Amino acid sequence: MNDVFEIIIGLLLTIGGVFIFVGSLGLARLKDFYARLHAPTKATTVGLGSVLLASMIYTYATEGYISVNELLITLFLVITAPVVAHILAKVAMHHQVKMMPKTRNAELVKLARKQLPPDATVDIEEDSRLP
Repeated sequence: MNDVFEIIIGLLLTIGGVFIFVGSLGLARLKDFYARLHAPTKATTVGLGSVLLASMIYTYATEGYISVNELLITLFLVITAPVVAHILAKVAMHHQVKMMPKTRNAELVKLARKQLPPDATVDIEEDSRLP
C-alpha cells in the first residue's frame, strides 16, 4: 500500500476517533436530555462517517475497487440520525421532559407544547391555555 493512502487513512481514523470520543463524552457529561441528544447526533455522525470513509479508501488501496457498502452505510447514517434526533426531541418536549434552568427560550417550549402556530402573538404570562 502507498504511503499516501496510509497517511490519509490514519488521519481519517484519528479524526473519526476524536469525534466519536467527544460525542460519547458529551452523552455522558451533559446535564439534560436535549443537550445529551445533540452530542451523539452531531459528533458521532461525523466520526462514523470519517471511519467509514477510511474503510472505503483502505478497500480501494488494497483490493482496487471502491466498496459501496460503506458508502450506503454512511448515506443511511447521515439521513436517519437527524430525523431520529428530531423525533426524540419532539417526544421529549411533549412528554414535558425537564430542561436545565438556564435554557434560553424556554417559554417557546410552552408554546410548542400547546401546538400554537409560530406566528401567534400570545403573551405567555397572560395566556390561560399554558400550564
